[in-house]
Amino acid sequence: MGKAKLILGLAVLGLATVAGWQIAACEIANLELQTDMRDIAAQVASRIGLEAPNSDEDLRNAVIHKAEEHDIRIEPAQVTVQQTGSGKTLAIYVAADYKARVNLLLFSFNLHFTPSSAK
Repeated sequence: MGKAKLILGLAVLGLATVAGWQIAACEIANLELQTDMRDIAAQVASRIGLEAPNSDEDLRNAVIHKAEEHDIRIEPAQVTVQQTGSGKTLAIYVAADYKARVNLLLFSFNLHFTPSSAK
C-alpha cells in the first residue's frame, strides 16, 4: 500500500512538472516577444533621422520574424500595426493575438496571448 501511494504521488508530481514546464515555456516566449515588439515599435533610427520609417508591412514582417525566433507561429492577419504622427512625434503600436497549444499526455489546451508594444 505504501509503495503504491509513493508511485502514484511521483506520477502526479511528474505530470505537474511536465505541465508546468510547458506552460512556463509559453509564458517566457510571450514575454520575450513582447520585449522584441517594444524594440520594433521604438524605431530609434528613424526618430534621429538615420533611416526612413518602416512601412506597416515591414513592421508586421519584423514581428512575425521575431515570433518565429521564439517558436511562436503567427500569421500576418494576427499582427496589428498602427502608426500615428511623423518625424519625432511618430508613435508606433504593434500587437499580436495568438494561441499557443500545450500538449499533455491525456489532453491538450490552448493558452491565449495578446502581446503588444504598449507598456
